[in-house]
Amino acid sequence: MQSPMIRSDDLAVFVRATDAGSFSAAARELGITPSLASNAVQRLEQALGQRLLIRSTRSLRLSERGERYLPYARAMLQSLEDGHVSLAAAHDDALAGTLRLSAPSDLGRNVLVPWLDDFQAEYPRLDLTLNLSDRMADLFRQPLDLALRYGHPPDSSLVAQPLAPDNRRMLCASPAYLERHGRPASLDDLARHNCLRFMLSDGVHERWRFDTPAGLRTVVVAGNRVSDDADVVRRWALAGHGIVYKSSLDLHDDVASGRLVSLLPAGWGEPAPLNLICAHRSLLVPAVIRLRDFLRERCARMAEERKRFEAAEPVR
Repeated sequence: MQSPMIRSDDLAVFVRATDAGSFSAAARELGITPSLASNAVQRLEQALGQRLLIRSTRSLRLSERGERYLPYARAMLQSLEDGHVSLAAAHDDALAGTLRLSAPSDLGRNVLVPWLDDFQAEYPRLDLTLNLSDRMADLFRQPLDLALRYGHPPDSSLVAQPLAPDNRRMLCASPAYLERHGRPASLDDLARHNCLRFMLSDGVHERWRFDTPAGLRTVVVAGNRVSDDADVVRRWALAGHGIVYKSSLDLHDDVASGRLVSLLPAGWGEPAPLNLICAHRSLLVPAVIRLRDFLRERCARMAEERKRFEAAEPVR
């Protein structure tokens, strides 16, 4: 079966019109007329032989086929953009300049720093400025190019490049703590344990969510220690002061070495996707693309290693 001829600019109009909710809004953003925007989507629909958008005088919404096709349209546009950047990067094998990067405290200190050492060894003319903070960086006001953050950005205008889309939180405690207090027999049993908490979005992260086979569970936990630095919370767990619930990227080395014990089976932890975020697609320069691909590979390698030590005795 011969594939239809698809124009990339038609794909761009379809995605933009879907996001904006109207042809006129999409046309303004793209600098074209509403009629040209409408014609582009019609041309795409004819090429596919499918109705993608349902129009009315006041609204524009995706059809069932459109909902199915939209993620592929986004992926195609992203692949095209990555290809253009890759070609540009091929003419500059010795990347130079400065990248200003923000990252969460624990991930930055214990995971990212050694990774960036390896990255700079590969590209020695590239300078890095690293800002570590558990508060969300303002990429429009702060002198930053990029930010590594868990979860999707609250501002839809930001550009998120996935690094570890399947990453989840891990529930862990040290062997010494488990020897003194026992292993939680169930999620409800967390109420009798000292749970180590950190600040998240200016509030205490004390509503721990779990994706169990029986459905989503939320457990409100308590404990005698809270910090606005997530690395401090991890250190408390290593010292045997309680149970911690953090990103598996943050706790990977501790669990692999036996310093912490995983208390959840694979797939039960709350999703914590890691993204590389920038303010605009124009900032996806060759150095950023190289860094993104480097970090993706390291995250994937860590996820593969983590399969070896998922908890064999799940809490219920």
